[in-house]
Amino acid sequence: MDRRNFLRNSLAATAVAATAPGIHAGARAANGTADSIARIPVMPRLQPASAAKAPDMVPMGAFTHAGRQWTVHEDLDRIDGDLQLRCDQGVLVLGKRTEAAWGSDSPPYFGMALRDVAMAEADLLADRLLRDGDPDEAEVRDVAPPPASRLDAKDYNGRLPWTTFVGTAEGNDTMQVFPDGRTRTYRAIQYFPELARNEWVARRSEGLLGGWMPAVHKAIPAGEGRWYDILVFADVNAGDKFVVQTWHRAMLVEGGKATQVVYGHSYPEFPPARRSASAEQFYAGLVDFAGYWEQKLADFPALRLPDPSWADMARHAFARELVVRPGGVEPKYGAVDRDYYGNEYDGFQDTFTSSLYANLEWGRFDQAAAVLDNYFVSFMDAGGMVNMRGPEVGQFGLTLSLLARYLRCTGDVALLRKHLGKIEGTARILTDLHDASLALPKSDRGHGLLHGWNESDACLYPDPSLWWKPYYANSAMAIRGWEDIAAVWSMLSSQAALPQRWLQRAGQLRERLLQSIRANVRRDLTPAYLGPLPGTRETFRQAMSQEDPSKSEQLWSHRVYVELLQADVLPADLANLMIDCLRGHGGTTLGIVSNIWKPSPEARDILGFISYGHAQQLLRLDRIEEYLLFLYAHRYQAHTRGSWTAGEVAGITGGMPLFCMPAQMTVPLLLRWMLVFDQGDELFIARAVPRDWLARGTPIAAEGLPTPWGRVSLELQCKPDEQRIDGHLTLPTRAPGHTWLTLRVPAGKALRKVVVDGREAGIEGPHEDRVRVDAAPGSRVRIQAFYG
Repeated sequence: MDRRNFLRNSLAATAVAATAPGIHAGARAANGTADSIARIPVMPRLQPASAAKAPDMVPMGAFTHAGRQWTVHEDLDRIDGDLQLRCDQGVLVLGKRTEAAWGSDSPPYFGMALRDVAMAEADLLADRLLRDGDPDEAEVRDVAPPPASRLDAKDYNGRLPWTTFVGTAEGNDTMQVFPDGRTRTYRAIQYFPELARNEWVARRSEGLLGGWMPAVHKAIPAGEGRWYDILVFADVNAGDKFVVQTWHRAMLVEGGKATQVVYGHSYPEFPPARRSASAEQFYAGLVDFAGYWEQKLADFPALRLPDPSWADMARHAFARELVVRPGGVEPKYGAVDRDYYGNEYDGFQDTFTSSLYANLEWGRFDQAAAVLDNYFVSFMDAGGMVNMRGPEVGQFGLTLSLLARYLRCTGDVALLRKHLGKIEGTARILTDLHDASLALPKSDRGHGLLHGWNESDACLYPDPSLWWKPYYANSAMAIRGWEDIAAVWSMLSSQAALPQRWLQRAGQLRERLLQSIRANVRRDLTPAYLGPLPGTRETFRQAMSQEDPSKSEQLWSHRVYVELLQADVLPADLANLMIDCLRGHGGTTLGIVSNIWKPSPEARDILGFISYGHAQQLLRLDRIEEYLLFLYAHRYQAHTRGSWTAGEVAGITGGMPLFCMPAQMTVPLLLRWMLVFDQGDELFIARAVPRDWLARGTPIAAEGLPTPWGRVSLELQCKPDEQRIDGHLTLPTRAPGHTWLTLRVPAGKALRKVVVDGREAGIEGPHEDRVRVDAAPGSRVRIQAFYG
């Protein structure tokens, strides 16, 4: 169950906007605070005018800004037409990519009854979507109503919920945006009464300006060739600490023309003291907005993918993180509402670990360092205990593992030495728990296995001891943490004995963990079953079926499973058994770990956050089709369409889930691992690229993706008519144990021959689609592959 349920148990001639001189200066002071933050606008990247010709675009006006004369042009023949701002130095092109927020009109669930899908132990939708190998992305998209597509005010205390939000990195709060485009301070409905028609709003399309920037774009249909086009974004020049100033444009488009346009800034008019924004002010604010966000994400690696929206989605996640975190750094689990924006969530370990992991994987090392330093300074005491109500044992181990990864990827010894005592304390928390488990009688089911809360919310119940148990993930993550931090300890300290003791404990604990797991596998069930801790007599679904599931020690089993898989301490036979167990006994929904709770004929939920550990193990086991299903399902069924607000727990019936930041980081992680993934001392390139992506014949390229051995670049392009793949790889400057390239050729074809720098390479791997790349570190390698 999610935490909230738990806690509750032309400026067109008809434009009505008036010119308001001074919003860029006067209104800053009027609407801002005495100690506002001064910022210098940054010019955005401009394209050459010749590269962005648009003879059919509608002229929307002209303005002067930053010493330049600008003109505004817009394609109003389509709801996703470009918006262009032109000056003598080039063109700022802002796309308006949109997605249908309502999803699809086709029958959901492949025509099956929701009750049958929800109550089945098997993941019926996953079984159907995986019937032909790689899942079809469009099928995954349309298999269920997406989040925020079936909203009814009666389900939300009489008013529709917010579905996205805007803000800046420097601000300490965010501003929510509702389905009709209004915020808490500005409503376009005052100028366009038709926006009150909920049936129109329900059929909206949504997107992000520029493809990824945190500017909300909505297109609300209003008849044939007629729609309301709404833009909302935060004022990046405003200096308020807590108040989020916003720019607004609402426009009625009819027959490819803007027949009415209204511009606004933050609040309704209060003449004569406060008047609406002018078009000139709005577009000047938009230029600054684009420059600001391009600068904030300047370190995001260059990507070229057959569908650019995937790269946009990853980039947007990091922009959204800056919006959510006060000052761009302070942690927040959610946004807007007290749940989950309250300070009681700030020290939540998952917010820290998911952010650190994702920023490291995409080479955003400055942000990773800021997040790491902030957490260790503000949310950890000298003994390594976190400043959070309910510490989670597994996350202590994951923290140690990610610190080791940070050091291997960045070489930043100084930052970790600054916190060396706290790092030792984190490891000591786990060794103390291990000692306590070893003191138990050998007949105890938890002897030698780390006891403790696996889920933070356990601490809120009348008797938290019910969940102070030997969950398998506690021990698995401790092993992972000790082994990884021990491997780099010599770079931080001369205490040679300490890492040796950690490794000795890790070996001892691994032996005990595997012994317990093998002894507790239930092979009388099909598929074989393993519970979240030793000695369980019921399956997790049976345990959750009791009248009050919150009285079961198997509550939050989903967390145990994803962390156990993420830790990567199980041999392949047990890891495969675990994944089959989840999929066959009600533990996955659309291939993603379910939010394991009381079965209901009306719901079957997806665990949007922390579940990336399950996907990671799918990739390690080369269960690529299931990995892709996880990726597609997370995008389309755990995020709102177009605005990409990720839910902590998402249903499959179209309601609005609660946003949480760790869920937003899942798609960036999976997309990165699809392209470049390290496993032990081996490096895998293009391991999970969809067959369809190569088959399209468009380039797939990523530049400078970081690994523990240095950065990697790849370029691949299929020539379908010649049944050939051409490409180049730029290898890291230090050599992994092995480097592997996977070439997942179009469906129905087989890889026949691969030539690496003029030498034929042997085709290997469980799917016979992998070659070993033997070349000097740092070299650029040419690839030619043939299939048929």
